Amino acid sequence: MTTIRVVLAEDNVLLREGVSRLVSGNEDFELVGVASDLPQLLDVIKEQDPDVVITDIRMPPTGSDEGIRAAAWLRANRPRVGVVVLSQYTAPGYALALLEHGSAGRAYLLKERVASVDELARAIRTVAQGGSVIDPQVVDELVRSRSQRRASNLSSLTPRESEILAEMAQGKSNSAIASALTVSERAVEKHTNSIFAKLGLSEEKDLNRRVKAVLLYLSDREGG
Repeated sequence: MTTIRVVLAEDNVLLREGVSRLVSGNEDFELVGVASDLPQLLDVIKEQDPDVVITDIRMPPTGSDEGIRAAAWLRANRPRVGVVVLSQYTAPGYALALLEHGSAGRAYLLKERVASVDELARAIRTVAQGGSVIDPQVVDELVRSRSQRRASNLSSLTPRESEILAEMAQGKSNSAIASALTVSERAVEKHTNSIFAKLGLSEEKDLNRRVKAVLLYLSDREGG
């Protein structure tokens, strides 16, 4: 069994102890370091070279967005390290900042909903393997936050672009969409680029903008 090396950052002593026990109690995890602020977290990461970092979203020194900044530092300096952000905030801005450069190896969980070691353990294993876990309640907030702009943006899509976005929402790749709609993969790529441009996602990395485009589509479907 491969052991996943974990570093935990949390400034609340009781929460830190609680999560530490949850992690240490799992036989395939090894808690290799604990921190209570951002500078200490970065030092521990450099010393221990973990596989996964679990971090609070707000810690000293500023109590604002240290967890997001830590994730950004890891993306630039230790891209293979997964990050599980534990937050009490559903504010979509935090989740979008976490996913800004892609969702691979990233999880955003609400503290109040991490009810058992199983849910947290699943997130740790998922990000260690490059996957992503976003709390459904946070996804709901992301959808609601885009409700004002979705109608005008989506209404600008052509019928073919709307068809392709609908296929994308089913999790299909460009090649699968091409097969389903009996068009060339090159045509699908052209249409998806147009979709991203109309939805204001041209500057996003491909995986992240597909996720956001689908969120907009699903949001519109729910609203309709």
